[in-house]
Formats: sequence, C-alpha cells, structure tokens
Amino acid sequence: MNNKPTGDHAETAQLKQVLSLPTGILLVAGIMIGSGVFKKIVPMSQALHSETYILLAWIIGGVITMFGAFTYAGLATMTTQTGGVYEYLRLIYGDFIAFLFGWTIFTIVGSGAVAALSFVFAQSVNTLLPLPEFLSSIKNMGIGDSIFPFADSGIKMLAVLTIIALTWVNYKGVNKAGVLNNIVTSAKILGILLLIIAGFLYSGHPVVAKGTEAVEAPHGASLYSGLFGAMLSALWAYDGWANITFVTGEIKNPKRNIPLAIVGGVGIAMTLYVLLNYAYMKVLPVSQLALLGSNKIAAAEIAGIIMGKTGTIIIAILIMTCTFGALNGCIISYPRVYFRMAQEKVFFKKAALVHPVFRTPHIALLYSAVWSIILVCSGTFDQITNLVIFASYAFFALATAGLIRMKIKGVIKSKVIGYPVIPVIIILFCIALTINTIITQPLASVLGLLLILSGAPFYWYFKKRI
Repeated sequence: MNNKPTGDHAETAQLKQVLSLPTGILLVAGIMIGSGVFKKIVPMSQALHSETYILLAWIIGGVITMFGAFTYAGLATMTTQTGGVYEYLRLIYGDFIAFLFGWTIFTIVGSGAVAALSFVFAQSVNTLLPLPEFLSSIKNMGIGDSIFPFADSGIKMLAVLTIIALTWVNYKGVNKAGVLNNIVTSAKILGILLLIIAGFLYSGHPVVAKGTEAVEAPHGASLYSGLFGAMLSALWAYDGWANITFVTGEIKNPKRNIPLAIVGGVGIAMTLYVLLNYAYMKVLPVSQLALLGSNKIAAAEIAGIIMGKTGTIIIAILIMTCTFGALNGCIISYPRVYFRMAQEKVFFKKAALVHPVFRTPHIALLYSAVWSIILVCSGTFDQITNLVIFASYAFFALATAGLIRMKIKGVIKSKVIGYPVIPVIIILFCIALTINTIITQPLASVLGLLLILSGAPFYWYFKKRI
C-alpha cells in the first residue's frame, strides 16, 4: 500500500475522533507530570522555610489550575474543532490575537517544551549510562556567548533521536500515540505512588546536616513575595493541563469529555504533588532541602536516604519515564495548534494537510519536530522559554475574560462551575502574576513581549497570500 499522501486525498482527509475519556485524563496527567515535582521543592524551601507554606503553595497552585479547568470546560462547549485555546481566542477576539497565541506556542512555548523535555530525558539517561561526547573537541565553538551547538553532543543527539522517534509514532496515528501515553503515564503514576508510600513509611529520624539551623518562615511582605515565588514553581509543575484542548478534534464526544479529562487529570496531578512533597519533608527537613544545590534533584536525595544507591537509580528511571511521557503528550498536542492555524490560512499551508491513511496532521508534526530539534541543538530553549514566563498567563487571562464575554452574549449557554466568581479570581491572579513578573524581571519581560509581537509580520505575510 502506498501510504504517501497525494493530491486531493491529503486535502480531503479528516482527523478521526478516536481518543477516549480515560486516554484524555491520562494525557492531561501525563503532560503535567514531568520533572518539576521532583526538584521544585528546593527553591520552594529556600523561599518559604515552612512545611505548611510549601504545601499551601502547592494547594493554591492546584486550586488555580482547577479553576482554569472549570473555565476551559465552559469555553470547550463553544466548538468541537481541534486547536483548543487557539480556537477559543479566534472565536472571541478574531484572527490576530489567536495567531499571536499560536505563534508563541510554535516558536517558543510548545517547541521549547518539546526541546526541554527531550533534553531532560537525555540527561536522565546520561546519569545512568554516560553518553559519549563525540564532538567534545569543538564543544566550545559557538555563536556569541550563549549558543554552543556542539556542547553536550551526546545528550543532544539522544534528545534529537527521541523527538524523531516519538514524532514517527505520532505520524503513524494518534491512537498509537494515545496507547503509548496510557502505558507510560500509568507507569509513572505507579512509580510516584510507590515513592510516596516509601516516604510515609520511612521510620528513621529526619536527616539534618551538622551546622544546619532552622530558618524562621517569612512574615508580612516577605511572606507574600516568597509565597508568590513558590506558587510560580508549583504552577510550572502544573503547566500543560490545557494541552488536551488542542486535540479536541480527535477526542470522542469532546464537549463532554474535554472538561472531564481536564478536571480528572488536574485532580490526579494535584493529589500526587501534595502527597509527594509532604513525603519529601517527612524524610528531610525544610532547612536541609533549602541547602540542596541547583544541580541536585530533591527526589533523588530523598530516595537515596530511604533506599540507598538503589533509590537514586529508581528516581533516575522514574524521571526518565515522566519526561518521556510528558514529551510524547506535547508532541501529540502542540502540532494540532499549527494544523488549525494552517486551516485558517495563518500558517504554512501544507501544515493543514491530513495524512489519508493515518489521519494525522503529519506535516504539522514535521514542522514541530524540525523547529524543536533546532532549539535542542542551539541549547537556547531554557533562555527563550524563561523570557515568556508571563505569556501563557496573559493569554489565560484573555481566554477567561472571553468566557465572561461569551456568557454575556449568550454564546455559551451551559452552566460553568463557579461563574462569575472563579473567572474574576483567575483574571485578577493573572494580572498580579504578570505585574509581579514585569517588576522582578523587567528586561526578560520586555524581550518576551517582543518575541511574541515578532509574529505580527508573519501574520500579515500569511494574510497577504489569501
């Protein structure tokens, strides 16, 4: 059989609604549960110095995320088109705002997430099985002071190969990618549950280094600042829950199952995050966690205390599994945004093609893979994504305001949990987070905004071709 899409067949083929509710729930949980929950306890301990406040930060972050789930559940009733948040913004505000969102996803957020997750996965493999640095002789050759494409060549090569392999699985069918997601996500949930149980059953005394003194928890303005910073760490770990909306066109009964998948996936992640962080602090006190260096993974330290060297190896495998699963989820979801943009003629037109045999947006998948691989090789994905830390929450605020607008206009007729109180809380939270980011990171915020607006010339280019 010739599987190559040709002519009208590639243009008339449609995406298939094949993903079930359980797969949707595991896709949400799978994308959310990456590497953040294993290491974010360290900066949170440094900011708050209090078990209670750390758990509160995780709970507040989870509640805000769940509020977002309720909001997007309302927006999801507007359409069964694939593209999710891009499509919501397009229906509410028109093509330009939606394009800036999609362009930010393609150039920075989505591709940066794929690059970062593939790199962390390869790093995890490297801790267990050192990878050869076959370009070590030219590793210091670079462009300027920040781009060194030949550094960490072994890790980068494995990251690139992983992106290619998972893109191929997704190319061959979203159902196959969904099955892989279910297997990997189930495995990592089981692994995290075992780590939680091990922490709860730990009978030794908390390990305290000599000379370590408990630091008093912050008060007043410093508490606000510390709690806000810790919540940013938590929200980073919760990120990805809205990606399920990008595959709306391939979810069975999407108006019912998208909201349920978001709420179910967020609920699973929130429960695991709170319990796991409590288990961390049961084994190692906050004062000791705060002293761990930035190159230390808290979960590995905890597992090492409980199970010795075996525990460290188990955590490395668990992080590999989590990042691999989250990477697969991102490769499933982000290209659907580019596919929908191309359908609306504001992206490279071939990205709108659907494979006539596999029923996947195969060209959009390839565009995504190529740009993500470029980011991996450049080594700039962390710097780029850090520049737009506020971008997703700015668009989140716009989408939430859009929910209120569509409810007032009568476009959204279904009941939305917590409306209008929860949407207002989300908007105020997003405004506060954005202002705080601009104040604390002014240069990065300006550069991030310029990166987002860099899409404007491309928008006019795409529109001019119509």
